[in-house]
Amino acid sequence: QVQLVESGGGLVQAGGSLRLSCAASGSIFSFNAMGWYRQAPGKQRELVAAIARGGNRNYADFVQGRFTISRDNAKNTVYLQMNSLKPEDTAVYYCVADIGATMSRNPDYWGQGTQVTVSS
Repeated sequence: QVQLVESGGGLVQAGGSLRLSCAASGSIFSFNAMGWYRQAPGKQRELVAAIARGGNRNYADFVQGRFTISRDNAKNTVYLQMNSLKPEDTAVYYCVADIGATMSRNPDYWGQGTQVTVSS
């Protein structure tokens, strides 16, 4: 089993920045891709960004140029640097991990989520 624990969420004004972290423990070699999903009230969960163990990244169109995903394989940790935040970025952000090389629509492992709130 894999445990994912997020940190770094909070309240920030529009235009501000936050950095999310997610530490993985357990059977860490059972997954490859890591990333972040988010879910806003009344909306479906959506992929924000993902990164493979080798470093290949992909981003949702709505965060291109504003968010950066990175990964420290030695620490089994993935990060999401979020800049130029907008009120519409308000959501619960979930750390995810997948056994595949690329992030699937249904990742194998999920963290408990961390709230990000952007005020206007």
